Amino acid sequence: MTLFIEQCLNGLQFGLLLFLLAAGLTLVFGIMDLVNLAHGSLYMVGAYFAATFTAFFDSFILGALLALLATLLVGMAMEVIAIRRLYGRDHLDHVLATFGLILFFDESVRLIWGPAGLSLPLPSWLNTSVQVLPGISYSAYRLAIIVVTLAVAAGLYVLVMRTRIGMLIRAGATNRDMVSALGINIKLLFTLVFGLGAALAGLAGLMQAPILTVQIGMGESILILAFVVTVIGGIGSIRGAFIAAILVGFIDTLGRAFFPELLRLVLPGAAASTAAPALSSMLIYLLMAIVLIVRPEGLFPAGSK
Repeated sequence: MTLFIEQCLNGLQFGLLLFLLAAGLTLVFGIMDLVNLAHGSLYMVGAYFAATFTAFFDSFILGALLALLATLLVGMAMEVIAIRRLYGRDHLDHVLATFGLILFFDESVRLIWGPAGLSLPLPSWLNTSVQVLPGISYSAYRLAIIVVTLAVAAGLYVLVMRTRIGMLIRAGATNRDMVSALGINIKLLFTLVFGLGAALAGLAGLMQAPILTVQIGMGESILILAFVVTVIGGIGSIRGAFIAAILVGFIDTLGRAFFPELLRLVLPGAAASTAAPALSSMLIYLLMAIVLIVRPEGLFPAGSK
């Protein structure tokens, strides 16, 4: 039971990180109709900024805040310089252009930080365990990720559904030409939305950095899962991205944790250990296929952000 609860918390933590990535993707696609393959590069850039600023200022909190701001600025600059020229073009153009941006960011990171990976050490007050239930301890840092991400999710919901900016975002997703005709600077709105998506990706990257090695290309693999979350939840739906991310996080984590033991009942140990991660990944894509068959627009279509 202890192991199950710990893995459930790990699944929640991983799912919430996926939500940060998927929320940025679904905002950009829902409002700008843009397929952004370079979203994972912003996740990587956020991690590198956090490792650099934390080492320079010797403060994890200050390093994280500066990394978040820097990733926001990089995302806005990226929108102005490159992404803005892709609006209204075919999705194949989006894929080719943003794939080129992946190569650009990977080589830029290699030139600036070098080919070797970086590490982001945690402060002592986060590098410990706390008791979450009687007899069950859990990583304080992973628990902090859960709390921070839930707070960000709540803040994002309030921003999109309860503020004037959110009203403009939702209106822009519905009819950008009408919003522009009403005197709203749609270019500035798009830049701000893209920067918000970049900041969410950077936040996910900097929070994952102490758990994994900060390295070139770290955003590509997790970006695939973020796209799956976006498709399952419904393109353009923040609520859908949240629920789908939690589902995917639980399936992936619990599958990797418990499938090996189940498969050892019918397979040799080595074969079971090899097959378990593949089967847990297959379950994620099976879930996506089932959702698309039953609800082709996802669990929550764009109208229910």
